[in-house]
Order: sequence, then C-alpha cells, then structure tokens
Amino acid sequence: MTHPPVPFDPELAAALAALGDQVPTAITPDMIAAARQATDPAMAPPTDEELSLGGTYTVAERVVPGPADAPDISLLICTPAGADSACPAIYYTHGGGMILGDNRNGMAGMVEIAARYGAVVVSVEYRLAPETRHPGPIEDVYAGLVWTAKNAAELGIDPDRILIAGGSAGGGLTAALGLLARDRGGPAVLGQLLMCPMLDDRNDSVSAEQMAGRGVWDRTANATGWGALLGDAAGGPDVSPYAAPARATDLSGLPPAFIDVGSAETFRDEDVAYATAIWQAGGRAELHVWPGGYHGFEAFAPAAAVSQDAKAARLRWLDRLFA
Repeated sequence: MTHPPVPFDPELAAALAALGDQVPTAITPDMIAAARQATDPAMAPPTDEELSLGGTYTVAERVVPGPADAPDISLLICTPAGADSACPAIYYTHGGGMILGDNRNGMAGMVEIAARYGAVVVSVEYRLAPETRHPGPIEDVYAGLVWTAKNAAELGIDPDRILIAGGSAGGGLTAALGLLARDRGGPAVLGQLLMCPMLDDRNDSVSAEQMAGRGVWDRTANATGWGALLGDAAGGPDVSPYAAPARATDLSGLPPAFIDVGSAETFRDEDVAYATAIWQAGGRAELHVWPGGYHGFEAFAPAAAVSQDAKAARLRWLDRLFA
C-alpha cells in the first residue's frame, strides 16, 4: 500500500521554499564531504560572544579524557556568570545525522533555554561517522557525561540535576546515553530531552516511506547516516540498542523523557513508537507530534506559529522538571 505524504504546515512550507537548495532533502555518501564544508552564514555555528548572551554566560572549551584507548574529547562549557551556588546542567549532544556538525551546532538555542533556569550547558564533541563507526560516537558522549558528573563541583553543577538533551542524531545519541547510563550504573540523570530523535536504523516505517523525497532529511539521507555509522550491519538483525535505541527491548528504569517530532518527517513513527514503548514499560514520557512539521522545522521557521508552540511545550516540561 502506498501512503500519500503528509502536507507541510503552510508557514513552514513557505520557509522551506525560500531556502531553495540550501537544505537538500536527500544526502548521499558522496555528498558528505561537501556538506561538511558548507559555509552558509545563516547556518554558521555561534561564536563565544553570541553564546555569552551579553556577558550573562562564560564560555570555555575543555579537553577531557575520552573512552579507554580512544582520543580525548572536547567539551564546550557555558556557565552562568557569577553563580554563587551549584546550578542545574544540560548535557547536550548535537545533531547532524551522525555524519555532520560539531559541539557548537544548536548551542545558541540551548544556552537561551538554559538561561531561563540558570543552568550550565555542556556540549560534547563526538567523533563522526563514517570515519568513526559505532560504538565510537556513543562512547565519546558517555565519557563526556561521566567526566561532567565527576567534576560537577569544579564546574558549579548540582550532580543531582543533570538533564541530557539532543536533537536529531543528537537526540538518538541522547536516548542511547540514557540506556547506557542505566545499564552501566553511570551518572544519575534528571531527564532526557529528545528533539526529533533519530532512533531506528531499519528506516522502514510508514513515515519514512511516505515522506521520501520531501522536506529535510528524507529516507535516503537517513540511509546515508545509518550506513555511515553501522556499515553493512544497518537494518540487519544484530544492531545494538546503544547505536539505535529503537532496538532496545527494555525501556524500564529510564529518566523521564520529552519527545517531539513533526507529523511530516521521516522520524515520526519511530519517535511515537519509542514514547509508546516507554509507557508500556511503566515509564514517564511526554510526546508531541507537531502537525505539518518537517525535520528541524523550528530552526528554519522559528517565527511560525507551530514552531512557537513547540518551543513553549518544551519549556513547560522543563519548568516542571527543574522546579
């Protein structure tokens, strides 16, 4: 059965049309190198000055130990200036389909959110695929969280109030981080903020099929990302849940989750299924499916009504979590 595509929200559709070919729908392996060199000023990573929010935050890079027998990793740390007591923290993992980006991507929005709660933000630099395949990226992310928790006092962080957060591939890695921290008895995590997370390497859902060739990060791009991370194992029977959290068979004992996704994007069905599986395991999850939203719509159309609704819902959940 063929499924017709979900229409985009009119405001979001107009924003996407204005971008033209600056944001390709599909990415193939031969496009990875060029995508990493893209220099569109509108998508440039934020500077230290921008992240300081006019002096409200101090910005520093720290190089800390990586996983055993692996290179050190870099953490971008934004700290409220003049804080006189331990702060909550957001441990952030950037997106980019496992193949693109660095620890500044998405940080402007993350620091803006953190400022509402006087929170520290720690953004981890992880090795990208295909140069580094699973488990390299998730082990980098885990090592950064362990270091952050162990050094919470030095960083001015309350170790009992560390939220993990990420978008797209970073959302998938964040979900995997929650599983790994649970299974290894790792740092306690207050909650997990999973924004349009990339969770399932099988890439065979109805939403993946019906949105192929449309919007941002379609089924072809998704196959490129998973293939880079997993090689020939992608879609096969032996994929670890720490690579693709949708493969997990036990979602009990996880921190409270917030999951959001657009109705018109590849990840819709796998994200809804993940929230459902958390509920079925007796866990806590808040799920939002934004009508007519394509992947990453907030970044491309921040003033659209549906983008404002998505941001507000996220803040309401964080208000309750950090209360």
